[in-house]
Amino acid sequence: MADPTPVIDDLCAESNELDLLVAELSKEQWALQTPAPGWTVAHQIAHLAWTDHSALLAVTDQDAFAREVEKALAAPGDFVDNGAEEGAAKEPAQLLADWRDGRKALADALRAAPAGVRFPWYGPPMSAASMASARLMETWAHGQDVADALGVARTPTDRLRHVVRLGVRTRDFAFGVHGLPAPFEEFRVELTAPSGELWTYGPEDATDRVTGPAVDFCLLVTQRAHRADLALRAVGPDADRWLDVAQAFAGPPGTGRAPKGGAA
Repeated sequence: MADPTPVIDDLCAESNELDLLVAELSKEQWALQTPAPGWTVAHQIAHLAWTDHSALLAVTDQDAFAREVEKALAAPGDFVDNGAEEGAAKEPAQLLADWRDGRKALADALRAAPAGVRFPWYGPPMSAASMASARLMETWAHGQDVADALGVARTPTDRLRHVVRLGVRTRDFAFGVHGLPAPFEEFRVELTAPSGELWTYGPEDATDRVTGPAVDFCLLVTQRAHRADLALRAVGPDADRWLDVAQAFAGPPGTGRAPKGGAA
């Protein structure tokens, strides 16, 4: 069973890095619009705090989490936005404190979780390591929206390996939510990490291949950038189609972002 400690440590580091971006913001900066339509910087942090709370319930109080799932099923198009709206209405200092308390409580709960236990989620149940990976992916992705709103260029780190792994593992899911049959054959994925290391997945002799920078792959699978603006290369029709539909997050197909040169 995989030790979740490294990914939990990376989740905490990713959260701390985003915290540094928002800790000293003015009230006006918290209200800046981000690339996600209708979402301000405050909405982005509120969403992270809301999802951390849901994850904490999944780990520590599964009856309470089941009630949250019922709410989600009753309002499938609204429950995520409603959670963000509620948090964004708080004073920035309170929102920041709530996010800090919640993410620490979740990290502590994941560290204390018995080995091998899987927790319920809005999608398939997840292990502690998978839960931490998913939270890191969201923290990085929503942090990108915050950075874009603030005009800040972030320096990517090898913590992105967790996002890459999720992006690769969710290939068939991405095809499925778009109503497409999943390819039968595995793809070869070769991505250059921020450190310069080559991260590889799938058989070396695979016909369909995806190559490029790991950070670009992460921007693609979190739908923070259009593939036309990224240095990713696909070989083979199925791999090419994947770059159009890829998403590492649960839920219905995302709308993605328009290319910088104009509408998709």
